[in-house]
Amino acid sequence: MRAFRRFTVRPVLPEPLGALAALAGNLRWSWHPPTQDVFSSIDAELWRQVKGDPVRFLGAVGRERLDELVEDGDFRARLSAAHGDLQRYLTEDRWYARKAGDDAPRAIAYFSSEFGITSVLPQYSGGLGILAGDHLKASSDLGIPLVGVGLFYRHGYFKQALDRDGWQQESYPVLDPDELPLTVLREADGSRATVSIALPDGPDLVARILVAHVGRVPLLLLDTDVEENSAHYRDVTDRLYGGNSEHRLRQELLLGVGGVRALRVWSRITGAPAPEVFHANEGHAGFLGIERIRELTVDEAGPHVDFDTALEVTRAGTVFTTHTPVPAGIDRFPRELVSQYFGGNSPTPGVPVDRILALGAEDYDGGEAGVFNMAVMGFRLAQRANGVSELHGHVSRGMFNGLWPAFDEAEVPITSITNGVHGPTWIAREVIELAASRGGDIDGDDTDALWPLVDQISDREIWDLKRTLRTRFVDDARDRMRRSATKRGYAAAETTWIDSALDPDVLTIGFARRVPTYKRLTLMLRDPARLKKLLIDPERPIQLVIAGKAHPADETGKRLIQEMVRFADDPEVRHRIAFLPNYDIAMAQPLYPGCDVWLNNPLRPYEACGTSGMKAALNGGLNLSILDGWWDEWYDGNNGWAIPSADGIEDPDRRDDLEANALYDLLEGEVVPRFYETNDEGVPPRWLEMVRHTLKSLGPKVLATRQVRDYVRELYAPAAHTARTLNSDYVGARTLSGWKHDVRAAWPGVRVEHVDSEGVGDQAVVGATLAVRAWVALGSLSADDVEVQVVHGRIGSDDVLTATSATPMLVGESYDGNRHRFDAAVPLAVSGPFGYTVRVVPRNESLASVAELGLVAEPA
Repeated sequence: MRAFRRFTVRPVLPEPLGALAALAGNLRWSWHPPTQDVFSSIDAELWRQVKGDPVRFLGAVGRERLDELVEDGDFRARLSAAHGDLQRYLTEDRWYARKAGDDAPRAIAYFSSEFGITSVLPQYSGGLGILAGDHLKASSDLGIPLVGVGLFYRHGYFKQALDRDGWQQESYPVLDPDELPLTVLREADGSRATVSIALPDGPDLVARILVAHVGRVPLLLLDTDVEENSAHYRDVTDRLYGGNSEHRLRQELLLGVGGVRALRVWSRITGAPAPEVFHANEGHAGFLGIERIRELTVDEAGPHVDFDTALEVTRAGTVFTTHTPVPAGIDRFPRELVSQYFGGNSPTPGVPVDRILALGAEDYDGGEAGVFNMAVMGFRLAQRANGVSELHGHVSRGMFNGLWPAFDEAEVPITSITNGVHGPTWIAREVIELAASRGGDIDGDDTDALWPLVDQISDREIWDLKRTLRTRFVDDARDRMRRSATKRGYAAAETTWIDSALDPDVLTIGFARRVPTYKRLTLMLRDPARLKKLLIDPERPIQLVIAGKAHPADETGKRLIQEMVRFADDPEVRHRIAFLPNYDIAMAQPLYPGCDVWLNNPLRPYEACGTSGMKAALNGGLNLSILDGWWDEWYDGNNGWAIPSADGIEDPDRRDDLEANALYDLLEGEVVPRFYETNDEGVPPRWLEMVRHTLKSLGPKVLATRQVRDYVRELYAPAAHTARTLNSDYVGARTLSGWKHDVRAAWPGVRVEHVDSEGVGDQAVVGATLAVRAWVALGSLSADDVEVQVVHGRIGSDDVLTATSATPMLVGESYDGNRHRFDAAVPLAVSGPFGYTVRVVPRNESLASVAELGLVAEPA
């Protein structure tokens, strides 16, 4: 019989134990082992049964046990110490207060469609969400005044299981917010705080605001499962990445438009400062810019500026991060659908629908006229944008070069900040304890002093630690294999072999990630016989542990999983290879430390970053990867192995064969021998030399604290500075908007009429100076409106300049008709083929890039 209504009865803790609720209510416990130990000490078996979920745990602890704890002075002392430590963490000055500087924003809003904080709060599907969660955690550790904005999905993403034949099965359990570490934001009178947005097919969509406390960082999650909504509307936040195109559009409208409104409610209720910088983590949140324009143009409480002025204000304070290395990964909606939503009962009433449609239009060579592109809108609504590794920045500039067609790829205004991972979440407790035993300040916000400690630890200690971590992971993997076998319909008598599956003394290779085609889950199966030989070698075997989810609509991805599972089911190798279903944070936390090698073999260059390999590296794992994402940037020849890629091979099967063979060759010739070549003490010195180098060379780079510092310095602070300049009284924004209008109108009259040079004679030599002169007509613009540049660099046989530099030219003489001669001196510092040209670009101190307007004038 089904229940008529569902609700959760929360426990009432005795007053002396009230601090337990505070510890459970702040997600810092998810990355803070001492806090976890407080809960575990109450009832270790129950803590294990609830899988480390403190909210469920406190609801399950009996009253008798709570009464015992009230009388337990030692426990109350530990509880008081843990609570005091949390309060210090939440209030003391950290890096941001000490080092960020006066330009640093007072508050930053971080929008993402998913957040991976802990498996207890399953609001993520993969790397994008884990990255967003780590961004919040690292911001908390550094004291950055960030507030997260997302959606609460009643069914999360999905839970993955396998059937007897190895086919992925999805289930969608209901998540009850009352059973999660969430609170409902309430008004002063105790009523629920809500936001609403208009939709074209009925009454307003209403969402309540749930709050998760991620250390210092509040995370606002919008939930439409409220009584005010019809059943159809209540389902808007049903599943992450579920439903059809219109369903996704509604979710993204709620995230962007509703998210900004939720921030305003949060600031009004709590007194928190309004954000100066808005960071859209992928295009899903792009509509936040439309709502900010509405606030400025038509909101009764707003300043009522014109659209173009509001656009400049919005752009100045917005940062957009793209994670997508393939066009198919970008959300694109039918233009007619977007027009329908914004053209009638609009969620942003008063904002012209034609201006909105123009922001997402693919009105460039190769674009599709009938679609609305969320990433394109993201770039147009943000003055600053970035990819998530150096290579991905290059890929992104190529993908979106059409937005700035007058500029070469290198000058497209998309920079890069390479992702990082949150150390306290992903580094095994045993590794942290070992560092602490050598004096490392694990809880500090300056981790640079940690990495030299590696040299104080003996080979024996490192080797024994890695075996401990492998053993713990093998135990976890066997448990997961048993549960999976039961769900697949295997009888207990058929699964006794699992008791000896995997081995903590065997070289362990991990491969876990989402399963789109380009990540090539099955590349290792190109030569099954060769792989089998590696797995069951009697002297030097390897073992593979594999995990990953395919999107429910991705039949190809599901077939790849099935192929892998069928291979792993083979009795000849099943003790050496396992596919573990339902990859999530809970699985990942023992998996990364338990692996010796982390394998990544995407189709280059389609891996945006690939942060899973960073997590393995922080636990003494070595990467074996295609040079893609972050590995292309930080591989140095001694911190792992680079799988040679067959770039340029058009036949995909041929390319896969070549790269699979390269993978096998590395395993057979380098990885396996180095792991098993031990000295008299039974440890592999050459292997551990690479482990030490990995920790010291990669440790400081791959941390999310480094990543968010980069965001503050390179994007947040400059955005806040520009926003303050334009927003103080909106005169700056109006001036900039008018200046852009005038420059665009006048640009057809800007011409480079003639260029000449002297100073090198018939033969140029290193050390000579090239004097360049250019005669330029500026039409109705002044010389202050433009910068004339000599663009120079190496030149190929096709006369295309590469590795260019731009030297500003100064006005040498002026003539009638607003014509000027501009002069520059260019030193010739290196030998080889050299070339130059002259160009004119718009100049304004409020521009973030010379390419911002997409205008350039060059010699005819």
